[in-house]
Amino acid sequence: MNMSKSRDIQAKMPSPKVIYASNESKSVLARNLEECRDNDKTRKACFYRLNAFWLVTVKVLNSYEYRKRVTVENKKERNSHMDTRYYLAVDIGASSGRHMLSHMENGKMVLEEIYRFPNGMTEKAGHKVWDVDRLFEEILTGMKKCLEMGKIPYSMGIDTWAVDFVLLDENDKMLGDAVAYRDDRTKDIDKAVYPFVSETELYTRTGIQKQSFNTIYQLMAVKKQKQDMFVNAKTMLMIPDYFHFLLTGKKAQEYTNATTTQLINAKTKDWDYQLIEKLGYPQDLFLEIKSPGYELGDLSNVIQEKVGFNCKVILPPTHDTASAVMAIPTQEEDALYISSGTWSLMGTELKEADCSAGSRKCNLTNEGGYDYRFRYLKNIMGLWMIQSVKKEIAQDMSFAQICEMAAKEDIKSVVDANADRFLAPDNMTEEVKKACSESGQQIPQSVAEVAAVIYNSLAKCYAGTAQEIEELTGKKYSHIHVVGGGSNAAYLNDLTAKETGMTVYAGPGEATAIGNIASQMIAAKELYDLKAARQCIFDSFEIKEYCPD
Repeated sequence: MNMSKSRDIQAKMPSPKVIYASNESKSVLARNLEECRDNDKTRKACFYRLNAFWLVTVKVLNSYEYRKRVTVENKKERNSHMDTRYYLAVDIGASSGRHMLSHMENGKMVLEEIYRFPNGMTEKAGHKVWDVDRLFEEILTGMKKCLEMGKIPYSMGIDTWAVDFVLLDENDKMLGDAVAYRDDRTKDIDKAVYPFVSETELYTRTGIQKQSFNTIYQLMAVKKQKQDMFVNAKTMLMIPDYFHFLLTGKKAQEYTNATTTQLINAKTKDWDYQLIEKLGYPQDLFLEIKSPGYELGDLSNVIQEKVGFNCKVILPPTHDTASAVMAIPTQEEDALYISSGTWSLMGTELKEADCSAGSRKCNLTNEGGYDYRFRYLKNIMGLWMIQSVKKEIAQDMSFAQICEMAAKEDIKSVVDANADRFLAPDNMTEEVKKACSESGQQIPQSVAEVAAVIYNSLAKCYAGTAQEIEELTGKKYSHIHVVGGGSNAAYLNDLTAKETGMTVYAGPGEATAIGNIASQMIAAKELYDLKAARQCIFDSFEIKEYCPD
């Protein structure tokens, strides 16, 4: 007999246990038949007994057929998962984190959220800090969900907010806490930086917008306030770099997030070691820069044991805004965008950094992007203001509800959405009211009115920023792409269209995770390049249009 055919037949046969059960039933049936022939009185009882044994036999055989069918179906499902290449984006923002799993299906990206967890700053030893140990445990928990679902990622990458970091000692142990950018340790610390390098020179070298919480100022705060920690530090890793290190045991510093330190030279696209020396920062703190798409390595053995599988760790654009901008669904080289979330990052892409005096005066920044493109943009306070108000006086409401209520209000008051007073106030609601009072405007009273003031203020700020970018680039823009969570705020999108006079294209909402995944797909050669990725994103996700009329 042909061996393969033999195996097929064997596979169709019931197990020895089932055969034994059915044979045993047959022997019992034979004995009962003999009894029935010898004794007419028991014939009726025998009939019921025979019928019972027959039903048992049928159930056994049916059970076998059911198990066989289920086994085949499960095997098909497992094989389907095995044949599909999955990519995992771990996207951690200031208020929450999520694990987003994606694969290609009929030429389109399919995205599913598999795990979500909260985030936020906590108070510790008088500072606002991130609980990075808990965040890493959440990262592992979400990875275990992949195993439970039978969807093992081919690769994964982590993106987070910018500027914050950890310091490691000679044994790669974390020194102190991961202090958050909203902490006040950098208040007036710029005065300790400018004796070494002027504000003008700093911008000319780096092209980065001055913000009191940039890494350059945070490091100076450590140098001045925590001298022992500063002396013992051997490595600085940005937050996502640190998580990648914990996953793989390998250290690297990814380009897009590194640019937010204000220590990367805009021309060389590498650490400005001359600047670093001027400031008295140890050069050994700063590792070799790696570009998005770099394969850092496999999961360490320890992590493999914890999560139950192995996969590649690919560096995405680890700054969440850089990942979001990568997901802008356009083929145009000159396009305006707003990455709308906790922060609103509004700008365009440039091939070369604009470190001119005009850009510095308008407080525009040149952050690194995918493929060494520059994200020429302004940081605007963004939906942090709404998030704070919701937490303070509208915890039971969704953001969608707040937005809908605000749309019905006619209050015209506006505040400077970029003022430092809104960075980390004790109470955002009261700070907005106070700002309106000081400027002689109508003071908002209800949740809806406060939200309306914030949305109006953001739209006004967007319009002003769009005008500045047009003047500085010498280009005229007809539309704006809004991506990220804020793309779902219909009222804000409508206001933005009216204030700017431009058509607004809103979506995708999960731009950060999508950009993260797109960089992994390009690294895996499943997508050819950035242009192909953006076309795929346009084809895969819903884009809404808001007209200025």
